[in-house]
Amino acid sequence: MDREEILLDTEERMEKAVEVLHTSLQGLRTGRATPGLVDSIRVDYYGSPTPLKQMANLSVPEPQQILIRPFDAGTIGNISKAIQASDLGLSPNSDGRVIRLNIPPLSTERRRQLSSRVRELAEECRVAIRNIRRDGNKHADQAEKDKVMSEDERDGCKEEIQKLTQTWEGKANEMAASREKDIMDE
Repeated sequence: MDREEILLDTEERMEKAVEVLHTSLQGLRTGRATPGLVDSIRVDYYGSPTPLKQMANLSVPEPQQILIRPFDAGTIGNISKAIQASDLGLSPNSDGRVIRLNIPPLSTERRRQLSSRVRELAEECRVAIRNIRRDGNKHADQAEKDKVMSEDERDGCKEEIQKLTQTWEGKANEMAASREKDIMDE
């Protein structure tokens, strides 16, 4: 691998790690209703686990309520079971055509738990980014051993990888801080 390939691969992998964090943070509950809370719940649909967002329209008609309108009315029971089995702690109300999820306000204790979960997710992301940095540095060292790049080019490449690491860790920290603020302020 040459310098450009190493840097591109490293940056793409770091970006994916931050995207995973973003998706995980969207699934965390705040005091507000948001379709992101339930769209990744997997529902048993004819024997295969299917994401809820592929089976139903999700909307937020009120700030404290999520409305789930399945494309196939026969799946309401399966959707209700999947929501109850999830760790959201929400109980679905069904009228046979739609499911309503009322989002109760969060207690102070639950806010602290969610806040610590945000910090855990952010730390997992930072660890992943550092592992990607390590891999990029190994590729740079290997490229120097294989005479693809000089020692100076390798050192420059490692500096670029460190800059990428700092950039993506900063983005992860910003996301986590923003989500933690949302959870604690609601």
